[in-house]
Amino acid sequence: MGKFANQYIEEIKILLDQIILEDSKEIKAAAEMLADAIESDGRIFAWGSTHSSITMQDIYVRAGGLMVINAIFIPGLEALQTNPFGVTSKIERLQGYAEIALDFAPIRKGDVLILVSVSGRNAVPIEMAKVAKERGIKVIAVTGYEYSKSVTPRHPDGKNMYAYADIVLDNKAKPGDAILDAEGCPAKFCPISGITSIAVLQCLVADTVELLLSRGITPPLFMAQNLDGGEEFNNKMFEKYREKIFYLKAE
Repeated sequence: MGKFANQYIEEIKILLDQIILEDSKEIKAAAEMLADAIESDGRIFAWGSTHSSITMQDIYVRAGGLMVINAIFIPGLEALQTNPFGVTSKIERLQGYAEIALDFAPIRKGDVLILVSVSGRNAVPIEMAKVAKERGIKVIAVTGYEYSKSVTPRHPDGKNMYAYADIVLDNKAKPGDAILDAEGCPAKFCPISGITSIAVLQCLVADTVELLLSRGITPPLFMAQNLDGGEEFNNKMFEKYREKIFYLKAE
């Protein structure tokens, strides 16, 4: 690898070490929230927009992951296929869109909602957190805390997403997300939030599994469907947790 690639890896390692040193308490608290929901009658949901949606989906219907995590998808923001370029940015600034999404989602008071947004400044992620909190839903925000504090909210309430969360998990993204710069480059390059957000989310899963085991509860995990016996194992777990899983239900 070249100099820039090695520098990128070193920067990522530094940030991952920072997550261990600075955010273990928050990750453990969020895991307690998920474990409590799994043990009781709570349900777990997750949302992200465009690239943050892709990041969120790393813990959704994923082999080795918790099968009780339900994704909320908002039309136009669920992935990157919406064209032309720029449309998704405009959609994410729409006020009222998040409330409509929550109205039609099977989420209720006492459930847990994991929100992923790197800057947390646009109207949709802000309102997802705000409206959920108002409805008694527990909110875990995955965001770049430094990034979010450096930008003004695109919402009249004047607060970014993290301000409405019960627990904030910091992905360590710097303002603008990209972390490398070089002479001759007009902008920074190589963003880090995809890697660090996924690391935070998978640490959240790991701590949740550990807590469930300590309580004598078999964690509701996906086994890889391509392993012998994987599909049969998953079907048994689906039956046990069917009331907490909404992606099994026909539209």
